[in-house]
Amino acid sequence: MPKGHAMSEATKEGIWELRAQGLSEREIGRQLGLGLNTVSLYLRTLGGIRPRPRRRSESCLGLEEREEISRGIARGHSARAIARELGRSHSTIIREINRCGGRRRYRAHAADREAWRRARRPRPTKLELCPELRRVVEERLADDHSPEQIAGWLRLAYPDNEDMQVSHETIYRALYVQARGALRRELTRHLRRGRSRRYARSQSSKRSGQGKLTGMVMISERPPEVEDRAVPGHWEGDLLIGSRQSAAAIATLVERQTRYLQLVSLPEGTEAERVAEALARSITTLPAKLRRSLTWDQGSEMSEHRRFSVETGVEVYFCDPRSPWQRGTNENTNGLLRQYFPRRTSLAGVTQDQLDEVAEKLNRRPRKTLGFRTPAEMLAELIDGLGEAAGER
Repeated sequence: MPKGHAMSEATKEGIWELRAQGLSEREIGRQLGLGLNTVSLYLRTLGGIRPRPRRRSESCLGLEEREEISRGIARGHSARAIARELGRSHSTIIREINRCGGRRRYRAHAADREAWRRARRPRPTKLELCPELRRVVEERLADDHSPEQIAGWLRLAYPDNEDMQVSHETIYRALYVQARGALRRELTRHLRRGRSRRYARSQSSKRSGQGKLTGMVMISERPPEVEDRAVPGHWEGDLLIGSRQSAAAIATLVERQTRYLQLVSLPEGTEAERVAEALARSITTLPAKLRRSLTWDQGSEMSEHRRFSVETGVEVYFCDPRSPWQRGTNENTNGLLRQYFPRRTSLAGVTQDQLDEVAEKLNRRPRKTLGFRTPAEMLAELIDGLGEAAGER
């Protein structure tokens, strides 16, 4: 594209359409005849967020009405006569004519373009108008809460105060869109991905790393109570792997009903015997009624699953090959953990105390699926309930 030439609205629309199809910025530029830098700069300026489609208010004059005004002027009709024909106030017609060059210079198409341009003036957002709301949102972002979690928590915390409620999209726009930067741009580093602009969702594949296990009980044999999350104490687990240069790993355990997370340090690697011992130490810290089953993939690190079940009383169920969605809660949690332990970084120096601190942070985050309550609150209620039931007996 020649320097100094603005992209047409059709070209901009094409960028968003191709981006929604998962095409790279380079491929988008190739298909639209644009340079890579042109596409990247346009997306970066908007923070990777597609602008809302513009709509003309029904109360505003349209192009057809402006053409009637132009014809009325050519016939020598007064503003009142033109207003009667259009069913408008005569003051509206007078302002329209005077604003666009007067009766001698009025042109319908030029007036319509100018009106469309004036309508683009930015309006202050709720975050700009309410300093207290902005302060609360910034504090929550700094504590690594996601915009969706913040928006849901605000609805619970301020149910009768709409001024203290805001949508997660507004928060994202305030962070990413340069023209709407009501929030400090550096707060983006507290988001899960830490990106400087928003990207379209894409599916990711995971290395299966599966070995041949014996004596497996498959997920199809898991009791129905596990699937519908009606009974607590059923867990999903997996390994979080760091760089290839380090054998250290992290085992993740997530309770399906409460989404409560426990992290287990594996500094010496993922040998099956060590994994079984570490998982047993972690899960036996819970009451017996909160450790009923564990769902895992078919990785070789769980070849000692029978020993683990004997020591803990926890039955282990295995997912089908290449089916991570069968442990959807755990997969989602591992995505959250990548904010703290990015891919291809070494986990060798990560201590159990550090893992406990990260787990506590995630357990204190409000979750949409829990009605924006926290996993820690949900688990505490379950433990209190178990205590009261034991006391009654």
